[in-house]
Amino acid sequence: MEDNQPTRVLILDDESIVCKRLQPFLEKKGYHVEAFYQSPHALRRFMKSPFHIVVTDLKMNGMDGMQFLTEVKKTSPETEVIVITGFASMETAKESFHKGVFDFLAKPFKPEEIYEVIQKAEEKIRGNIKQ
Repeated sequence: MEDNQPTRVLILDDESIVCKRLQPFLEKKGYHVEAFYQSPHALRRFMKSPFHIVVTDLKMNGMDGMQFLTEVKKTSPETEVIVITGFASMETAKESFHKGVFDFLAKPFKPEEIYEVIQKAEEKIRGNIKQ
């Protein structure tokens, strides 16, 4: 990842309010953000051009966040994935980390909280920290 290249963030959540709040917030922070409400659309876009960071909900109709995480990591292992969910449990957190998730946030969260996690993921991608 080049230093002058804006970090590309894909947001996937079937709750439109999450996308509508996060996308402008992160764009104001300087990120290139694309938001999706359905995983098939998000996956098609990701396959065309992988993103640096993916923020995905866990519980969705059709392909859920865990399946989406698996496909993202299969296509682009260097992409950092952050899972957000309103159904947090120790089992889902463990499974997420086993599949290579960068971090796991329980809903509701403040935009500043996810911004902090995205910054850490960005630092890891740029090689500034090791996790």
